[in-house]
Amino acid sequence: MGEFFVWSTFAGFFFTFMPIFLWLDAYVDIPKNRAWFSLSAYRYLKLFGGYGQLDREGIAVHLTKKKAVFIPFDKMADTRKKFEITKGFQLWRFCQTVETGGADAVYGIFIAAFLQSLGGGTFAYLRTKHPFLTLKNDTLLAENACLKFSIETATVFNGFVLGTAIIKKALEALINWIRKKRSTASLKKQLNS
Repeated sequence: MGEFFVWSTFAGFFFTFMPIFLWLDAYVDIPKNRAWFSLSAYRYLKLFGGYGQLDREGIAVHLTKKKAVFIPFDKMADTRKKFEITKGFQLWRFCQTVETGGADAVYGIFIAAFLQSLGGGTFAYLRTKHPFLTLKNDTLLAENACLKFSIETATVFNGFVLGTAIIKKALEALINWIRKKRSTASLKKQLNS
């Protein structure tokens, strides 16, 4: 019994205060209208992945061969508000690679130079705000016409921050439920009067 208590205390302390790294790898191919993604913990422990496609009315996200989620464009603003990230989640690494066509043409070189300078300016701004952030920006030129993006990000947080975020969302849901109940009760009173 004493060993279990010691090990569970150690595991709880470890999960609460040690950093957790969450990696997102994504690859977007614009002409094929597909975006593949993978979410993993500590880079090697895959949590889930799949691919997404744009449609006229929204985005279809395929998580498995038989399971897909459709997100309409008009609901995306609400979805973004639901998944607001607190300050405890810190972006630790961001690497992007853009592959574009026109390696033999002048316009391709101008596009690559523009993308490289845009990424460099953005990264310089981010570096002043977050000096610990690892940033990498590459542009590749291909002979055939293409437009592809590859993104690798890592976010760091700990169990305390994750628990705080879950409690915050639960309290917000509870407050919204209480407000809805009160407004429904007051509406019923007004209708009965």
